[in-house]
Amino acid sequence: MAKLNLLNSIPKSSRNIEARLTAKTDEHIRISRQYGELYFDGPREYGYGGYYYDGRWKSVAQNLVAHFGLRPGDKLLDVGCAKGFLVKDLLSLGIDAYGLDVSNYAINNCEKEVIGRLHLGSAEALPFPSNSFNAVISINTLHNLPYELCLKAVSELQRLAPGKTFIQVDSYYTPEQKINFEKWVLTAKYHDYPDGWELLFAKAGYTGDWFWTIIE
Repeated sequence: MAKLNLLNSIPKSSRNIEARLTAKTDEHIRISRQYGELYFDGPREYGYGGYYYDGRWKSVAQNLVAHFGLRPGDKLLDVGCAKGFLVKDLLSLGIDAYGLDVSNYAINNCEKEVIGRLHLGSAEALPFPSNSFNAVISINTLHNLPYELCLKAVSELQRLAPGKTFIQVDSYYTPEQKINFEKWVLTAKYHDYPDGWELLFAKAGYTGDWFWTIIE
């Protein structure tokens, strides 16, 4: 188990933190947590402000293949796959890739290459047999669950591919970063400093790798 940055080639998103704080209301949070059209493709104050394929996940797909030593035909599951951008890029490398997401909207508006490969569901109850994947990943998703369900979700990833997992979640190193995160966040229900996350991983029996998303 190790801290590992597999998303180092992705450009950082442009965030106007003070504008988000000014615009954010309880209603924005409620709607964002429905993970529907407004969250993905509505105004920026509800989420992404437009979630479109631009090829940025190709390098992440390459990093994952290299890190896990995947070969053509190996199975990988992306938990929190949204519209399946990373699944698409893994398929182009010969990986038998699948995704799971809570959003009907995202799955119904997925990339055409991944139609039939994306499952509707939540991370704390993955509908797959134990040890059924060569690798399982979850990027910027598990923090959207409350603590107890997040704990179950980490255990579920571990169950499907023990030691062959990667998790990235929201965190912060300093009080200032925590303040910025809380100004920006819409959907996260559990978040903590790295030490807190590492305690959760240990409690879940997690033996995979991880990294943090830091909002600055």
